[in-house]
Amino acid sequence: MNLERFEGCWTALVTPFTPQGDLDLEGLRKNVIYQIEEGAKLVPTGTTGESPTLEWEEQLRVIKEVVDIAKGRVPVMAGTGSNSTAEALRGTRGAAEVGVQAVLLVDCYYNAPSTRELRTGYYEAIAREFPDLYLTPYIIPGRSGTQLEVEDLAILNRKHPNVRSVKEATGNLERMAKTRKLLGEDFDILSGDDGLTFEMMIRDDIRAQGVVSVISNLLPGAVREMVEALAKGDLERGKHLHEALSPLFNVVTVKVEEEYEGFTVPCKFRNPTPIKTIMRGLGLPAGPCRPPLGKMGPKGVAKVREALREAYSRAPEIFLPLEKYYGIKVEERLSKDEYWS
Repeated sequence: MNLERFEGCWTALVTPFTPQGDLDLEGLRKNVIYQIEEGAKLVPTGTTGESPTLEWEEQLRVIKEVVDIAKGRVPVMAGTGSNSTAEALRGTRGAAEVGVQAVLLVDCYYNAPSTRELRTGYYEAIAREFPDLYLTPYIIPGRSGTQLEVEDLAILNRKHPNVRSVKEATGNLERMAKTRKLLGEDFDILSGDDGLTFEMMIRDDIRAQGVVSVISNLLPGAVREMVEALAKGDLERGKHLHEALSPLFNVVTVKVEEEYEGFTVPCKFRNPTPIKTIMRGLGLPAGPCRPPLGKMGPKGVAKVREALREAYSRAPEIFLPLEKYYGIKVEERLSKDEYWS
């Protein structure tokens, strides 16, 4: 499949696990078919897919399953980044061998190289090794502790044309505008933050092409339609869908205060804990997160449940494909505490 532009809705797939913590490949296949039927492109083994806790053999197994189902239907961009260039090369080689069109490479977390080191010792090394594979840098300093600067991204793109897109999760709109200015119209900017996608696409100095979405695990059709409407200039339809989805966009990360052992402690539940909580509550294949990620406390669960309830009340029609495919009733699942305990 020819990947002309990085645009539209790319779903950052969760990796379903069994209650024992093993790969749930049957659940993965079911979720992938739903995504394809709803027109989403696919991103397995990213942060949402819990790549930090997947063994390399498991990671390649997940990528192969997704590629085998998606081949000839929708493109696949697999997460193969690491804080080790050698490991990223190994993962990228395996992904290329099973047929992905592109890979998503997160900035090197924890060891936090400088922007020049990121470009020369990581991205350029992989781009040289795989000139026929598209590489998308994933800039998320809140998790990685470092970031590839826009100037180094421009140099990278100039030297290696297979680097022609970026996943932007910095939250810095001025940086994104600088990216558009320095890299031009042929370079694709993908939102890495569901809640910022609308603004990134309508701002004339950014003009993002789409999103790598977490919430599209639930509602790929609605997210896809939102970004397609905005790309066509249909601001009214795009805004309607953005507002309908906003309650869910706001719980990709959940902050609460919890009381235990005599203390009140601020807790921040990061992706994929909230999305997996919602999926389990609705009866979708998801399973638990792998330790050290665990279950949300009652306050966190109540927060995501209320967000789902609000989104459903705003636009129940966007949930119809979900209900039909998985054979569930959202209203019924929301009403029973037993699904959320």
